[in-house]
Amino acid sequence: MEHGNILLTHAMLYLAAAVFAAVAAHRFGLASVAGYLIAGVAIGPFGAGLVGHPEDVRAFAELGVVFLLFVIGLELEPRRLWSMRNQLVGLGLAQVAGCGLLIGTAALMLGADWRLAVVAGAALTLSSTALALQPLSERGSLGSRGGQATFAVLLFQDIAAIPMLALLPLMSVAGGRSTFSWTGLATAALAVSATLTVGHFLARPVFRHIARTRLREVFTAFALLLVLGIALVFEHFGLSMALGAFLAGVLLAESEYRHEIEAAVEPFKGLLLALFFISVGMSMDFGVLMKHPLLIAGIIMGMLALKGAILWLIANKAGIPADERPLFILLLAQGGEFAFVIVGVATANTVVAGDRGAALTLAVALSMLATPFLLLLHDRVLMPRMAVATAPRPAEAPQRASVILVGLGRMGQVVARLLAASGYPPTVLDDDPDHVEQSRQFGFRVFYGDATRLDLLHAAGADEADLLIITLDRAEDITRLAGIAKKHFPNLRIVSRAHDMRHMFELRDLGVEVIERETWLGALKLGEAALALASGEADRAGRLASTFAAHDREVQAKLYEVHLKDPAAQVAVSNELRDQIARTLREESPR
Repeated sequence: MEHGNILLTHAMLYLAAAVFAAVAAHRFGLASVAGYLIAGVAIGPFGAGLVGHPEDVRAFAELGVVFLLFVIGLELEPRRLWSMRNQLVGLGLAQVAGCGLLIGTAALMLGADWRLAVVAGAALTLSSTALALQPLSERGSLGSRGGQATFAVLLFQDIAAIPMLALLPLMSVAGGRSTFSWTGLATAALAVSATLTVGHFLARPVFRHIARTRLREVFTAFALLLVLGIALVFEHFGLSMALGAFLAGVLLAESEYRHEIEAAVEPFKGLLLALFFISVGMSMDFGVLMKHPLLIAGIIMGMLALKGAILWLIANKAGIPADERPLFILLLAQGGEFAFVIVGVATANTVVAGDRGAALTLAVALSMLATPFLLLLHDRVLMPRMAVATAPRPAEAPQRASVILVGLGRMGQVVARLLAASGYPPTVLDDDPDHVEQSRQFGFRVFYGDATRLDLLHAAGADEADLLIITLDRAEDITRLAGIAKKHFPNLRIVSRAHDMRHMFELRDLGVEVIERETWLGALKLGEAALALASGEADRAGRLASTFAAHDREVQAKLYEVHLKDPAAQVAVSNELRDQIARTLREESPR
């Protein structure tokens, strides 16, 4: 019981530190990662000393990196990678290879062992995805040329970290000699191939079967089981758990269950990743800083200078505008979270000594802590001068609107076909697994999930989408989704299906402006055909149908006005309008 109390106490401490760090960081305009690192320092051995053994939580906290790699894998659709191939291969490879070679060479020239030089080159080359993407998003710069180049480099770094992590255990030293062997390399390749093959043929059918049960907790449990299972298999074969998680994500990147899986694991990823950064902050050995201040300062300054030089050459060669280059260099010159993982794996496998690993970790963490303040200096000092010195550029051509369509029933299929054929292929969400599977066979880009869940809308990209089309079957689901979208995505334009006029008024009350009653056009055309057959005058039937359609639009406007002012008068006004259209149509004479 005493042990349980300790676990509960530590859990409360970590949660309280995470909440306080996130709120405080947001209050002071800092990235949440910086807040987590500072919180870890505050409660760790070199702060208040509330946690005496940070290594006790490190193993559990590393699951945050595992889930981060899994989510990154989920986002790497082959089509997306192919569209970015030039920037990925050109900019990303140039940055990773150039910085890694330059940093590793500098370490060798300063007398470091070749293994330490390789680890330093690999770890210090990488940048923080979390610290880099948030400032770009806040500034609305992700669509700019510099923002796209930054994203491409970060994406390539995330991919490059995988082989780095896979090869580190093979550089291990035991008994004074390297443990590298071709057998180990072959085992690693076999594990990767087996994971891709088995996962491809088993994961999606199991997800499909579980989805039919409509039990969200079972779906979430299997998603977590898949990630952790593959990660543990990779660890058993001497590979990185993060590598296994990444491959698990890639396996499901084109799956119809991708968004539902991402929404299921996102809360765990965010919380565990916060715990990971807190544990890193707790384990930062400021004794190393006190003992080797010049070494730590030299690592930080050398990393920023060498990476900055390579990034300046890349920005110049890629034609990134002059006023965007400082932000491009600043966001990529600092260290990143994967450096902690790489150094940790290298230290655990005796590739580098513990004190050298601690020095590298501390230097990376301090560079990340400095980044928010450097960004503040960039915004308040450098950018105003760049704005004066740089001539204004013509605005870039707007990108094509992104569309999310919810519900692929009889109405949704027609809308999806029209949009796709017109060059606006939508991302479609539907909660019927059999329906999703059948629709994907006909070429629709459909994903499984309940779109009335806010987390799934975020996962599907509603934050950046321009248009939401709702074609669900149930009126209450349509109303609920419209309300959620208007509340959480105010800039998202909404086009919705309505069951009848009363339902249409409910949607208009929520602020939905473009609404179509589901049976209106079909019923109008059916009535026109029946009138043509009954009267034998097809032309007159067409004119009467057009007059009736125009009258219906007038009815909608008047009844909605009554709905807002005096709902009790709707029946009387409706009867009056009905008599009015009857007189108009009877007076219509044949031509």
